[in-house]
Amino acid sequence: MNLSGQQVAVTGAAGLVGSHLAGHLADENDVLAVDNLSKGTRDRVPDGVEFEKADLRDEDDVSEVITEDVDIVFHFAAYTDTNYSNPRKLFEENGEMTYNVLERMNEVGVDKLAFTSSSTVYGEAPMPTPEDYAPLEPISIYGASKLADEGLVSTYAHSHGIQSWMYRFANIVGPRQRGNVIPDFIEKLLDDPETLTILGNGRQEKSYLHVEECVDAMCHVVEHADDDLNTYNLGTRTTTSVNTIADIVADVLDCDPEYEYTGGDRGWTGDVPKMRLSIEKLSALGWEPAASSDDAVRRAARQLADELRE
Repeated sequence: MNLSGQQVAVTGAAGLVGSHLAGHLADENDVLAVDNLSKGTRDRVPDGVEFEKADLRDEDDVSEVITEDVDIVFHFAAYTDTNYSNPRKLFEENGEMTYNVLERMNEVGVDKLAFTSSSTVYGEAPMPTPEDYAPLEPISIYGASKLADEGLVSTYAHSHGIQSWMYRFANIVGPRQRGNVIPDFIEKLLDDPETLTILGNGRQEKSYLHVEECVDAMCHVVEHADDDLNTYNLGTRTTTSVNTIADIVADVLDCDPEYEYTGGDRGWTGDVPKMRLSIEKLSALGWEPAASSDDAVRRAARQLADELRE
């Protein structure tokens, strides 16, 4: 699919990836940014992008933002906290939003969907993990919700003619992000540069991809993969430990804190301690990340430190 001259709806457009994607696509497409602002804020939506406040749990709201003139929906709206305080709500409402979007698309004949899944669907899998790894055994309610959503997307792709692209993300980082490890460390060290509390033992190790590279990879996949259902890991070939993130953030903030650990091999119940995705399928499609995981973390830390100092 050519992402130029299209009518595009982006749900979750006030979030990290959604806001950056909406801005990226707006140069050559008509973009409608959709969000209920329960987590994101209106000022995250780029200037010049049309915005509609809508709750995807409400079928009437979904009907307002997904109309027959839409060419493709990028569905990013979701509860994304792997340690969310109300797991039943997360699971039920993530599925409800995805079902409502797919049902409405089918009703009005919109036949292109891009969906953000997560590496959490793999659970604790061997590394690097390819897209055809099985069985998928998530260990968090968030991972279970994304796997359930993948099942819905697959059904509508194969049985209702909605061509779909699913992205299994590594950890995406960059400006406008809040509530994740990099901004969390920055906020803690701006408040107290002498001590930093780290969840777990600090040896958790995952792949980090900068949001601008993530957006570029997503668009590349839509433009070059043409099966009914296209599933791709998005990440880097390298990983970064939590201790290394702490070191990078401390260096960016020019401080030298003592680290204190909460203990255990993971930050919370359902946290996957080590994850690295195989990106061989993505590479074969012609896309490679320009930056390593460490470099993505450092770039994001600099950008977020500037934001959070304001």
